[in-house]
Amino acid sequence: MTILEASELYRFYHSGDDETFALRGVSLHVEGGEMVAVVGPSGSGKSTLLNCLAGLDEPDGGWVAVEGRRLTRRPETKRDEMRGELIGVLLQSANLLDHLSVIGNVRIAQAFGKRAALSDPATLLDEVGLRHRTDAFPSTLSGGEATRAALAVALANNPPLLLADEPTGEVDHEAERALIDLLLARTSRGGAVVVVTHSDEVAAAAHRVVQLVDGRTSDA
Repeated sequence: MTILEASELYRFYHSGDDETFALRGVSLHVEGGEMVAVVGPSGSGKSTLLNCLAGLDEPDGGWVAVEGRRLTRRPETKRDEMRGELIGVLLQSANLLDHLSVIGNVRIAQAFGKRAALSDPATLLDEVGLRHRTDAFPSTLSGGEATRAALAVALANNPPLLLADEPTGEVDHEAERALIDLLLARTSRGGAVVVVTHSDEVAAAAHRVVQLVDGRTSDA
């Protein structure tokens, strides 16, 4: 089953009289059970692509659909609602609320979602290896712990699509391997994963690699 479909995405920015194309007709299809790694040099449009796929940014051309439901050119409130139901987003800066404990962050994410939760918060944190840190606050977490906590938040409502932006960028090799295993475990349950990465190990673990250069894609 196709979870994510993106067709002919264009995104450009203006600075005075200058126009910069971040995306130039990017299309992407991701099936359930598949992890796709998006690779490419800095400035190639990877984060812009991820933001458009998540509905955090609107493309200037083309469209995005998740489970057959059109995300593009919907009111912002509708995009927010659909994202809470269909998409888990793991950003480079961990998406955690500083004033809440780890388990509190998962609970509030579940409170805003509409899908059945993957599991109770404590069990979910156990699955990402943070059972012993459930009551810790984000400021006390290591880089790897913060990323795993953010992953638990992204998966709190059992979304069919997980989007991750450089999830292993600030962790050591052992933590990177553990995070790769967690991402692949998501696909084993039928979920779709798109991960933007500079890591050769993450790319090697993916089922498919898409290369982005100057806003255009090709299979790597």
